[in-house]
Amino acid sequence: MALLDVRHLVKQFGAMRAVNDISFTVEEGETFGLVGESGSGKTTTGRCILRLIEPTSGEVLFRGQNVLGFSGSELRQARRNMQIVFQDPYSSLNPRMRVRQIIEEPFIIHRIGTRQERRERVVELVRLVGLDPASLERYPHEFSGGQRQRIGVARAIALNPSLVIADEPVSALDVSIQAQVVNLLMELQEKLKLAYLFIAHDLRLVEHICQRTAVMYLGKIVEMGDTRRLFSNPQHDYTKALLSAIPEPDPDYKPARITLDPARIDLNAPLREIEPGHLAAV
Repeated sequence: MALLDVRHLVKQFGAMRAVNDISFTVEEGETFGLVGESGSGKTTTGRCILRLIEPTSGEVLFRGQNVLGFSGSELRQARRNMQIVFQDPYSSLNPRMRVRQIIEEPFIIHRIGTRQERRERVVELVRLVGLDPASLERYPHEFSGGQRQRIGVARAIALNPSLVIADEPVSALDVSIQAQVVNLLMELQEKLKLAYLFIAHDLRLVEHICQRTAVMYLGKIVEMGDTRRLFSNPQHDYTKALLSAIPEPDPDYKPARITLDPARIDLNAPLREIEPGHLAAV
C-alpha cells in the first residue's frame, strides 16, 4: 500500500479548475517531484492534500484512510504524520513569536510532553537542522532566509511525520543557500525515513533528488514516471518544452529551445503507459 494515494483530485475556484482530476501515489521514504510552471496547480494540490484548502472532489488516502472524510479531531491527529514546509520563509513564521515558541507550538497543540521535555526536544530539533540553540530566544527577523527555512523545517519535522510536503522550499532563497537547505532535507530524509512530495519548478533540482516525477500543465498531470527516464525520454510536448528551457552550465552549448504550441495539446487525453512505469497524456 502506498503511503499517500491521491485519486481523481479536483479543486475548482469558480469556473476555473486549478486541479483537474489528478491521481498519483507517494511511497514510504520516497521523494516524489511535482513540477510545472507557475499557475499549473502544484501548490493547490499540496494544500488540498493537507486540507489547508478543501478539495472540490476526489480522494486523498493516507495509509489507506481517506483524509477528506476526517472530522476535525481526526484531521488534527493525521497532521502529526503529514506536514508542510512553505515556500516563503519570510511570511511562514509568526514574527511575534520567538524561535523556541515557533518550534514548540506543535507539541502544545497536540498536548505532547511536559514543559521540560518539550524544551529539550526543541533544542534537539534546532541542532538537527544545523542551528545554534543559543539563538532560540531570537525572533524570525533576526535570521537570514536560509536560517528561517531551517526553522520552518524544524517545525515541520517536530512531530516525526511520515510525509512532508515541500512546497518550493528553496525558491525564495539565494542560490548559494539553496544547496545547503536541499542537503539538509536529504540528510533528514535519511535519518528520519521521511517521504517528500517535492513541489518545484527547478527541474535540475528535481532531476537530482526525486525518484519519480509528475509534470503538471493547466491543472492536469500530463506525464509521470521514473525521473531519469522522464528526463531522458520526454513524451509530452509540454514536458519537452519545459526540459528544453533548463539552463546549461556550458556557455558554448546552445540547446534547441522548444516553443510550446498550446493549440496542439489535448487536455482531455488520458494518461497512458508509454513504457513500464512511464505515463504520458499523448
